[in-house]
Amino acid sequence: MRDARDLARRLAARAPALAAELLPHGVREGQEWRVGSLGGERGRSLAVHLSGDRAGVWSDFSSGEGGDALDLVAARLYRGDIAQAMDWARQWLGLSNTAAASPHLPDVSVPPVVDDADAVAEAEARRGSARRMWLNAAPLHPDSPAALYLAARGIMLVDLPRVPGALRSNAGLFNTESNQTWPAMVAAIIGPDGRHAATHRTWLNCTAGRWTKAPLRDPKMTLGRLKGGYIPLARGASGLPLARASHGEAVAIAEGIETALSVAVACPELRVLCAVSIANMASVTLPAAVGDVILCADNDGDNPSAARALQRAIDAFAAQGRTVRIARSPHGKDFNDALIAEKDE
Repeated sequence: MRDARDLARRLAARAPALAAELLPHGVREGQEWRVGSLGGERGRSLAVHLSGDRAGVWSDFSSGEGGDALDLVAARLYRGDIAQAMDWARQWLGLSNTAAASPHLPDVSVPPVVDDADAVAEAEARRGSARRMWLNAAPLHPDSPAALYLAARGIMLVDLPRVPGALRSNAGLFNTESNQTWPAMVAAIIGPDGRHAATHRTWLNCTAGRWTKAPLRDPKMTLGRLKGGYIPLARGASGLPLARASHGEAVAIAEGIETALSVAVACPELRVLCAVSIANMASVTLPAAVGDVILCADNDGDNPSAARALQRAIDAFAAQGRTVRIARSPHGKDFNDALIAEKDE
């Protein structure tokens, strides 16, 4: 039986044909296939890489979902069921004696009829799976893989105002791309309703005593619905949960976990949130009491997509009547680079 890793590799080798098969309303833009979402409507939020080392890798910038070519089959056709996706892939690749099945894709030329009860049940199931994954990980302690990885990035737990309860460590979490387990840093993403909405995973590896991200095409992935959510990493001077933020309080929002924690080390008086992606920054839901938003933007150079996403965030928070400021690292790409540079001096 072909394993998941082999099937994902074979699907990736035929990424252009696969993308056109699964997402026929998409369009090719350079080396990417662009479409609105996993629903298949026209748009640009979801991108599938068509060639190179990242062939078959896809990301939905509005929801934060993504994965390899096999994950795309599972997400598009089978609500994330990898076993069914593997059966379909074998048929489509001609590795099965069964005739290749045509995917049952919705007709996106008209709005699909959605059973609200089924949609709610599916969303709750994904939310439950994401929360169980987080609960199955252990709280951070100095010798845990996640803490050792953060230490290698210049972030010591003792330097933080408090150990973030949203972050946990798993000694062995399964990864579909590699078809094996890796240590992982696991983070809880809180949705607009204040509940655990999704779980972010960073797979890790230790080589010659140094902890880094695992050597994967996608060492970071999100399970569940990211849009509007955030990872709470520092409570600032008040020490209170975000829902009980003081009137006029400032909140710093960074793109990645490592960047956000670096800001928390440098500015312990600040409340710091991680948006996971720059595309999600504009959607982060804040209580009315927050009056000042500091967007910790990466130094992305001439990246028009990142610039547009940052501007959307600026406009969104300004429209809510909040003061918006932009903070950029004086060194490297982000504030984690600045923290590492400071510690190396």
